[in-house]
Amino acid sequence: MSKGTILLAAGGTGGHLFPAEALAHELKARGWQVHLATDDRAQRFAGQFPADAIHPIPSATIGSKNPLALAKTFFKLWRGVRVASGVIARVKPAAVVGFGGYPTLPPLYAATRRGRPTLIHEQNAVMGRANRALAARVTAIAGGFLPEDASASGRKTITTGNPVRPAVIEAAKVPYTVPGEQEPFHLLVFGGSQGAQFFSDAIPAAVALLPEPLRTRLVVTQQARKDDAERVAQAYAELGVPADIAPFFTDMAECMARAQLVISRSGASTVSEVAVIGRPALLVPYPYALDHDQAANAAALAAAGGAEVHPQSSLDAGRLAELIGGLMSEPERLKAMAAAARSAGRPNAATLLADLTEAIASGKSPDDFRKEIQA
Repeated sequence: MSKGTILLAAGGTGGHLFPAEALAHELKARGWQVHLATDDRAQRFAGQFPADAIHPIPSATIGSKNPLALAKTFFKLWRGVRVASGVIARVKPAAVVGFGGYPTLPPLYAATRRGRPTLIHEQNAVMGRANRALAARVTAIAGGFLPEDASASGRKTITTGNPVRPAVIEAAKVPYTVPGEQEPFHLLVFGGSQGAQFFSDAIPAAVALLPEPLRTRLVVTQQARKDDAERVAQAYAELGVPADIAPFFTDMAECMARAQLVISRSGASTVSEVAVIGRPALLVPYPYALDHDQAANAAALAAAGGAEVHPQSSLDAGRLAELIGGLMSEPERLKAMAAAARSAGRPNAATLLADLTEAIASGKSPDDFRKEIQA
């Protein structure tokens, strides 16, 4: 017998939908029906999402300052509120949980107007614009890296961590090992669709500057844009460095598990996965990220000792060679960073987020829940 229905709301990108998917699996395992409110972009993910029903909700991004464009945007958002209100009236969810992105605004706003318990999950250390607009209205806030402090939002915040994919939980079972001086050293480099180009230029150039005894040990796995992949592969071939170069890796969690060192951007999902698997990392925040959220995410892992953070502006081939070579030559330091990263990981984030969802659905406040988990 079903416990009832939870309505999840998420923007139609993987960064918003994947944590929602992890929560959906956990809630369904506990006997809840799960419905998803999202925009049309999510249809490409619908096959993997374990929803009992998917509700397309009209939405729009507030971007342009043109008065006519703004009027159209607000009209579409208000239409989305009307549609979402109808869905909530029919489905009668015990709680509505949002995961960021403008498509969450209509369902969460409609839920707060109808007095439903509401929760938003924020992946990053800096709250996104849609979640900021909702923070004052919702019952509780779940944070990946958000602080629990004395601010209005901080008092509502419970640090659950970011739910990670089952493949990441599996990869976390692989212990970290540092190879001997004559053994291969696995370097993993990735940067997302927007952030990979810098690495495509800088990392092969840095590898070329490494002392030969270090360079000959390297085995590189690197994400590169389709336009760059061939030249990056050629650069490593000319250096005699074995390298697997591709625009996308379907087994990224396994790649992390094999790595002795990760060089990457610092999106919330990346930082969370690196921590759960427990790998030392050189994090280079994407300098054009909105609200500089990547820099804040990276700082959270660095504070635990699991990563070093280096602004892109401070890096050239020489400096990167110095950093990579230095870590390759200090195995004890690598082991300490890996252990620190793992200590900061939250492999139980989906479980804790589901606990919080059930708590607010039953009428408990964030303070009630905080007392329970601290007891």
